[in-house]
Amino acid sequence: MDDHLVISLFRHGLTEDNKRRAYVGWSDPPLAREATVALELLKTEVDNQTFIITSDLKRCVETAQFLFPRSQIKEDSRFREINFGEWEGKTYADLAEDSAYQRWLSSPFTIKPPSGEEYIEFTNRIDAAWDEAIQKIKKVGASSAAIVTHGGVIRYLLTKFAPVKREFWEWDVRHGWGYELSWPDRKLGGEGRCISLREVPSMEKPSG
Repeated sequence: MDDHLVISLFRHGLTEDNKRRAYVGWSDPPLAREATVALELLKTEVDNQTFIITSDLKRCVETAQFLFPRSQIKEDSRFREINFGEWEGKTYADLAEDSAYQRWLSSPFTIKPPSGEEYIEFTNRIDAAWDEAIQKIKKVGASSAAIVTHGGVIRYLLTKFAPVKREFWEWDVRHGWGYELSWPDRKLGGEGRCISLREVPSMEKPSG
């Protein structure tokens, strides 16, 4: 009997704010009209999961509903992107002369955006959401599940659980794409580095 646990992490589709390269954390734009083009490609490789968790923001909920139209979707605000505070909706060009922004760029893992969220606060809530999600998945006896979330969330989780160690910014997490993580033991799955990682839609051979 296959005792693997597979968790798929999917980034939401493109929004208009993403197109203009604005900081979009807790702000809540919907998907752009053309987002479904990339999501159609992803949908062809996505199983009709029965256990789906999504960030509660529109772009993630809409993506989850598109990918899993026949599944019950559970929203969890703890899977939101980092809160950029006063920089929400602004671009690099808007903030280039802001000294606080320049300091943050030099040390984004230690400096907090004004009225925003420090990186350690962000990772602590992701850890709490992940641990609770894994326990729920195991409780219902599911062998696979999907989490629809944001780029920063996925990068952080990959730094913790991918079989190959990479830094946060080394992970390529595109809109409407994701990663499938697999653990060999369902009882221990989600609690340490996985044994294989597959990009979805598939572009390369699995690593690990």
